[in-house]
Amino acid sequence: MRPLDGITVLALEHAVAAPYCTRQLADRGARVIKLERSGSGDFARGYDSRARGLSSHFVWINRGKESLALDLKHPEAGPILAALAEKADVVVQNLAPGAAARLGLGWEALHARHPGLILCDISGYGPGSDRKAYDLLVQAEAGLLSITGTPDAPVKAGISIADIAAGTFALTGILTALIRRGRTGEGSHVEISMLHALAEWMGYPMYYAMDGAPPPPRAGAAHATIFPYGPFRAADGEVILGLQNDREWRAFCAGVLRAPDLAEDPRYRDNAARAANADVLRAEIEGVFADLTCDEAMARLDAAGIGNARLNDMAALWAHPALAGRWGEIDSPAGPLPALRPPDAQEAEFGPIPALGQHSRAILKDLDVPDERIEALARQGALTLGAG
Repeated sequence: MRPLDGITVLALEHAVAAPYCTRQLADRGARVIKLERSGSGDFARGYDSRARGLSSHFVWINRGKESLALDLKHPEAGPILAALAEKADVVVQNLAPGAAARLGLGWEALHARHPGLILCDISGYGPGSDRKAYDLLVQAEAGLLSITGTPDAPVKAGISIADIAAGTFALTGILTALIRRGRTGEGSHVEISMLHALAEWMGYPMYYAMDGAPPPPRAGAAHATIFPYGPFRAADGEVILGLQNDREWRAFCAGVLRAPDLAEDPRYRDNAARAANADVLRAEIEGVFADLTCDEAMARLDAAGIGNARLNDMAALWAHPALAGRWGEIDSPAGPLPALRPPDAQEAEFGPIPALGQHSRAILKDLDVPDERIEALARQGALTLGAG
């Protein structure tokens, strides 16, 4: 038995934030019914075709779900949604502001009809805002771009970090609400915004810049205030390393640079001094590393107890030895695909990637919608009946 076996989730979702949350629920055993647009589906299906013909985003965050492709503006969509909500334990939505409420899926209406239901609303900037909130825009509003990049230019994170933050807090909020319902029988309204979620993750730079103090400078792959920390050139590439304290600095000088006296140089006596003289110290470090391959430099760093890493690309991550044993396989419309097991879910079972509307017929039959009505909705374009 998986932790969420028996839990049904109705997901009116697209893009990343809500689908990331509900995939975690599906991995843990929940039945997730994903509402998609009839005909076109979740627009993330069309982001690219890099995963053997499928969208990389969609494959990543939509395994294990059932796809119901329905035109939510059709007159019969309202009763279908109401019937689905009645059977659900959790409703998750990240539609445009106000859209869920217009469909009868706002908190007040749902709670009045189903007191034990948990509703999770995911928005860009919180209740009351109707601003578009793409991940890049939220990274900018949350100040992430101001501290990420080089001194010359801000750079966005290479992944949808605002969406992922929101999806993560939505997951924990729903799990907390399920525990609360188990104790009290009462449902909960979980409200998550991308901005609020990412602002929580921005806690260190916010406090660092408290009371008008200067914010952390953009430092590329280096650390804004700790040195040496970040990438350093070796003979055949770059090594990433990080020192956290003066004890490690002394070990680094003795065991890696083979220059123990350097630890006592007043220019490098503590982290503040090392950061102030970073350019000079970098030249000293890279002068030693110039005669070492990355493997040789990392061997010295390991022997000295200094944290280090390779600058991997995606191919190297696919082959990373630490991920061995974490891989499973999922079915998809393109055939079997590899999939990473969730870091905290040893009992997870991988469900397949659904084709658009693959489960439309079965879901509606479960609601006692007659076959002739299902076929009529499909003929009208209000329902997509996928294979399966």
